[in-house]
Amino acid sequence: MITAVSVTFFLLAMLGMPLSFVLGIASVVGIMVVGTPLIQLPGKLVHAIDSFPLMAIPLFTLGGELMLRAGIMERLFELANSLVGRVRGGLAHVTILAEMIVSMMTGTAVGDAAALAGMLGPPLTRAYGREFAASVVASAATLGPIIPPSAAVIVYAVMAGEVSVAGLFLAGFLPGVIIALALMALCAWYARRRGYPLAGEPFSLRRVGQEVRRSFIVLMMPVVVIGGIVAGVFTATEGAAISVVYAVVVGFFVTRKLRLRDLPRALLNSAVITAVVGALIGFASMVTYLFTAEMLPQRIGVFLQSLTSSPLMFTFLVMLLLIVVGMFLESNAAYIMLVPILAPVSLVYGLDPIYFGFLFIINITLGSLTPPVGILLFVVSALWEVPLSRLIANIWPFLLVTYGGLFLCMLFPPLVTFLPRLFGY
Repeated sequence: MITAVSVTFFLLAMLGMPLSFVLGIASVVGIMVVGTPLIQLPGKLVHAIDSFPLMAIPLFTLGGELMLRAGIMERLFELANSLVGRVRGGLAHVTILAEMIVSMMTGTAVGDAAALAGMLGPPLTRAYGREFAASVVASAATLGPIIPPSAAVIVYAVMAGEVSVAGLFLAGFLPGVIIALALMALCAWYARRRGYPLAGEPFSLRRVGQEVRRSFIVLMMPVVVIGGIVAGVFTATEGAAISVVYAVVVGFFVTRKLRLRDLPRALLNSAVITAVVGALIGFASMVTYLFTAEMLPQRIGVFLQSLTSSPLMFTFLVMLLLIVVGMFLESNAAYIMLVPILAPVSLVYGLDPIYFGFLFIINITLGSLTPPVGILLFVVSALWEVPLSRLIANIWPFLLVTYGGLFLCMLFPPLVTFLPRLFGY
């Protein structure tokens, strides 16, 4: 049965069929091979998506869409510019710092890349050239799913089962800051090597204070949402709903740039994303059910234990696998297909669920930026009208820095688990 499902999946995927339908057809083939009545398919599919935590995905997506249309990016850009704008390569630093703040409101790599390209594309191109500017934006956008809140965390937590969403949120803060600082250090090195001139206004505490006051109501959104989730005041789904209300209030009454005509487009975009994720989860649940019935996770666990008994070596092997998977699969599909298989195996090795889960998320995220076929490369290449070959040639230093952050977190688990443990997760 496992062979039949796998062969069907790879054949249809190579033909270019949408992945959700590939999973659905593969599950039907598996059911027919096993002899299970097909009547079980609809019930299990509906049961998989009938999940209260999954409601956070459309709500966080809608909140992010509304924030991007509410002019919030402009205020965050000005705040970041007041902090780090007056250094060599200052605009690159502003881009990374702005992305750190935006990540706490949107949480998607592709959406953040599009927002940064729209806001900072022309000035970045004038300052550094199109290839370097696109590389900065692409690498900065990977912070979206790492720094909370993140839709990726919701999907992972649902597919893994017994892992705390709030704990995974907290796990992303410190590694996200480390990777951002490393990217800024790389940009500073490039700026000195290439002699980029100083830009922006001189640093002024008065100006920083003005921008903080101007952006205060915006900056309070992640504090309210993430703080409430971590403190247990409300669930991740309720926090996502609060983020939507917060975005509407800020957009209509604070920035006053959100219009009623913006709502249909925002609702449509979030509905499309939700439909794609829902279809993937529903059909993948059947494949997961079949693989679980055939005890595939246990078989993989026995096989890996025959190769190594070291938890660190197991983690390293999984990370290598996920690098390759992230290059070829859309991130949600990777979570849905692999988390139910690999998360139970990680428990056999005694790995902390939050530690393994966060490494899984960051690895899939960085895989989307990895040549030759990382999806984020294609998106940024199209947004910036940069030939893919030129973008790949310029992205390697940024990619090495981000993977350095990943392996640092793998080798030193407290970087991931310190904040979750501090808050009792």
